Amino acid sequence: MFCNFIQKLFMCFLFVALQHDVPFKSIKYNGGVTSGPLFDHVADCLGDFMEKQKIKDKKLPVGFTFSFPCAQSKLDEAVLVTWTKKFKASGVEGMDVVKLLNKAIKKRGDYEADIMAVVNDTVGTMMTCGFDDQRCEVGIIIGTGTNACYMEELRHIDLVEGDEGRMCINTEWGAFGDNGLIEDIRTEFDREIDRGSINPGKQLFEKMASGMYMGELVRLILVKMAKEGLLFEGRITPELLTKGKIETKHVSKCMEILTRLGVEPSDEDCLAVQHVCTIVSFRSANLIAATLGGILARLKENKGVARLRTTVGIDGIFLLSLHRYARRLHKTVRRLVPDSDVRFLLSESGSAKGAAMVTAVAYRLTEQARQIQQTMAEFRLSKAQLLEVKKRMRVEIERGLKKDSHKEATVKMLPTFVRSTPDGTENGDFLALDLGGTNFRVLLVKIRGGKKRSVEMHNKIYAIPIEVMQGTGEELFDHIVHCISDFLDYMGMKSARLPLGFTFSFPCHQTSLDAGILVTWTKGFKATDCEGEDVVELLRDAIKRKEEFELDVVAIVNDTVGTMMTCAYEEPTCEVGLIAGTGSNACYMEETKNIEIVDGTEGRMCVNMEWGAFGDNGCLDDIRTRYDQAVDENSLNEGKQRYEKMCSGMYLGEIVRQILIDLTKRGFLFRGQISETLKTRGIFETKFLSQIESDRLALLQVRAILQQLGLDSTCDDSIIVKEVCGTVSRRAAQICGAGMAAVVDKIRENRGMDHLDITVGVDGTLYKLHPHFSRIFQQTVKELAPKCDVNFLLSEDGSGKGAALITAVGCRQRELEAQQH
Repeated sequence: MFCNFIQKLFMCFLFVALQHDVPFKSIKYNGGVTSGPLFDHVADCLGDFMEKQKIKDKKLPVGFTFSFPCAQSKLDEAVLVTWTKKFKASGVEGMDVVKLLNKAIKKRGDYEADIMAVVNDTVGTMMTCGFDDQRCEVGIIIGTGTNACYMEELRHIDLVEGDEGRMCINTEWGAFGDNGLIEDIRTEFDREIDRGSINPGKQLFEKMASGMYMGELVRLILVKMAKEGLLFEGRITPELLTKGKIETKHVSKCMEILTRLGVEPSDEDCLAVQHVCTIVSFRSANLIAATLGGILARLKENKGVARLRTTVGIDGIFLLSLHRYARRLHKTVRRLVPDSDVRFLLSESGSAKGAAMVTAVAYRLTEQARQIQQTMAEFRLSKAQLLEVKKRMRVEIERGLKKDSHKEATVKMLPTFVRSTPDGTENGDFLALDLGGTNFRVLLVKIRGGKKRSVEMHNKIYAIPIEVMQGTGEELFDHIVHCISDFLDYMGMKSARLPLGFTFSFPCHQTSLDAGILVTWTKGFKATDCEGEDVVELLRDAIKRKEEFELDVVAIVNDTVGTMMTCAYEEPTCEVGLIAGTGSNACYMEETKNIEIVDGTEGRMCVNMEWGAFGDNGCLDDIRTRYDQAVDENSLNEGKQRYEKMCSGMYLGEIVRQILIDLTKRGFLFRGQISETLKTRGIFETKFLSQIESDRLALLQVRAILQQLGLDSTCDDSIIVKEVCGTVSRRAAQICGAGMAAVVDKIRENRGMDHLDITVGVDGTLYKLHPHFSRIFQQTVKELAPKCDVNFLLSEDGSGKGAALITAVGCRQRELEAQQH
């Protein structure tokens, strides 16, 4: 009968050794409340230690080994999921243990500690053993509790962004079986232990395999055997019935157990108790081996190798106190994972050395992050700084408007001779030209007024080769006229003498609606013999040279003004235009009396601000960074258009590239290797900023974009690049918003109003396509101009439709003047 019981017990406790595929239970956590005195005690212990070591005056980096299940989103944050190992301190579950310890240290107040990393003891064990054996990629604790960790491929961890490299996973396998998966191998003794524990139904695997419960398992088995008369002649002593009387350390010492139980054992009793202890400890070894086998099989599959070679770091009391335990563990692992060579390495310094190593790495990474943040801090402008930008813009606006300072002003405030916005009576067919970048458009715009107002447009796009952009003025305008000729052929309208509006998106000094003297080229144009010349006359001369058609050039139009006019056609309150695209500029309806370089004081006139040159006199030098200076020095117009170079689409990508080069030189990016791609000017286009900053884009996709650019990046690189892009574009939106705040406040003060409602017409790819620019820009305007309610209206083809509308308004104005004379 005794032999039958032992055989049944043996079979029951060894069943798990045959299990190969071991699933792991995922654990979720819920929020908690406040902390108890536990962390005050930890803080006291740390303080006493520092005092004894005479290091209390130093703020040293601290690694915190916390051997309980925690959810971590970063190294220095760990939310306790659940207590184990008989811990039950209230108010800690669901809380960040780092914050609780920091709070306790601050409460004590006589020392400082910089907690850099929270480390599970299992992870610490793996790191400690990994220091001696680089093959170590698994850590196991077999002690009071039991747990394991291993290095998982990052691409398989859905809770963490990234796909490159590996990350240590703390399995928390003590909770394996809490969902019923191992119910078929749990015994009546396991269930009794669980019922009597402080956390029934939880940590079921740990209660079958860890040191905390081993002695109690033996005691419960001996009680049953005694009750059934199989031991001690059926004698049951009070000691035998006392919970906790047998400790795990006694399991290897049969006579010590019997002495503690106060029984008078026979030789057969001693043999039986020895069998029970062996079976219980062997089951633990087999359970640990089976679950470890699951991890090893996972590693083998991840690596895609025929035979796995790896090292497992181990710590805990079992291997030290039960001399046959380790042998059994090794033997079972070899049976379950035969196609592997596994070395078991005993941790000599527990988890402390590993925690220190993790902390050292964390300290290095934190210092790197601090330096990166220090670099990006130059781009993060405070409200006070933005208000100062607004104030300085207002000063430059006034200087541009006044006759005595206009010549030296950086913000030129150029009069456009557009004296009114559309009123709905505009009618006719108009030709429009749009020159503002590498593409040139010719449009036929049919405007119909009255109750059923409509605008119908036909257009063709033509490329302007770089050799024409930077050749002679005659070549450039001959190319433009050649494109017009082709379009008129295409539309079958070469015989018609149409009124024409010329959108010319460069700084011009206008003396009338149809006369504009080019002040300076921008946006990469460098055609000779144009600056200082009337571009309308250059166009007329080129038409004469062609001798194929005639056109009535009514108006030269800036794209910003065209944007305002297009939106004003839909919304009469629109009196401001903004371009936030390749370049940056604004216009608005100024009181004519304030424009001192224009005769007359009645009514209003649209002023083309040409604010891209704001700061060319040095007034923005305190917020310009070394990266802005590098972009400026490498540009075609060094020292000019400084504001535009800080906030327009043409330059944002180049600012980002300069920052990335610097961070790479300092070893923070791309493994410290500056690729030929990164050396290439203009490679980082602003469209890539828009793509990278998209909220919908995962780091894997950011990395794909960088790889398209020839930048071999890691996921950590992608995080840094995304932050750089976000910081640069945020500053652009903010300083652009500060300029607009100055404009709307100027209009409000012009009209002597306490509160202004106004609409701004906006165009430009940066504003329209960037995922965050428009929101940050609008928010900045609202904060810096609180007395203005500004509505923003997107323009539909301001440079084409707007040019035609200005031409239509100009024709109407010309007819009125003719009637008056």
